[in-house]
Amino acid sequence: MVISWFSAGVSSAVATKMVIDEVDRIIYTHIDDQHPDTMRFVKDCEAWFGKEVEVMQSPLKNVESAAVYFPSKGMGRFCSCTRLLKTDVRKRWEYEQESDDITYVWGMDVSEAERSERIKVAMRKFKHRFPLIENSISKAHAHEILNASGIARPAMYDLGYHNNNCIGCVKGGMGYWNKIRVDFPEVFASRARLERECNASCITDTFLDELDPDRGRHEGPIVADCGIMCELMKM
Repeated sequence: MVISWFSAGVSSAVATKMVIDEVDRIIYTHIDDQHPDTMRFVKDCEAWFGKEVEVMQSPLKNVESAAVYFPSKGMGRFCSCTRLLKTDVRKRWEYEQESDDITYVWGMDVSEAERSERIKVAMRKFKHRFPLIENSISKAHAHEILNASGIARPAMYDLGYHNNNCIGCVKGGMGYWNKIRVDFPEVFASRARLERECNASCITDTFLDELDPDRGRHEGPIVADCGIMCELMKM
C-alpha cells in the first residue's frame, strides 16, 4: 500500500501528483489553526490528483489545546503540538493497519536529501519515496509546476510565508513572529497569552509580549514544513 501523507503544502502536492498512479490513499491531517484557505487548496488538489484526499484530525484539534494538554513540554521547538496533532494521528492509523508493507510518499525537495535519510532511519519499518528528490526538483521548481497546473497555491505563501503551516507556528523565530504580529494580530495576542499560561516561550529567553517589534528578519524558509521533520527534530 502506497500512502501520501499530504501536508497541504506546494511541495507535498507536487510530489503526490508525480507518483499519483502509484498512490493508493492520500491522507491530510488537519489542524484548526491552518489558514482557512487550506481546505480550498486540499479540494483543488483532490481534483488535480483525481483521487480522494482523506481528512483526519486529532480530537485536540488545535495548538492551544495541545500545549495546555502537555504544559510541561513548553513551547517552541519542543512543543508537543506536532506529536499530539499529527504524529499520534498517523501512528494510530498505522496501528489499525493489517500489514506493515506500506510505502510513504513525502514532499521533501532536492535540498532536503539529508533529512530524507533521517526519515528512513527513524521509520525503518516502512518504505519511503521522495519524488522531488528523486527528480532533483527544488522548492521553487515545485511552485512553478503547481502554477502551471492552474491551481492557486495556499494563501499563506502569497502573504509572504514560505510554508503553509499553522498560523502562529510555535517553532518560528523573531522575524516570523513580528510578521505574524502585523498580519494576524489576534493570533499573536493569543499565543502570547498561551506562553504565559504555560510559562514557556516560543522564542528562547523572550516572551512574545516582550518581543521588540524590530527584532528578527524575514528571509528564507521561516520554519520547516510541519510534520515528520518536527518529529525528527525532537528525536
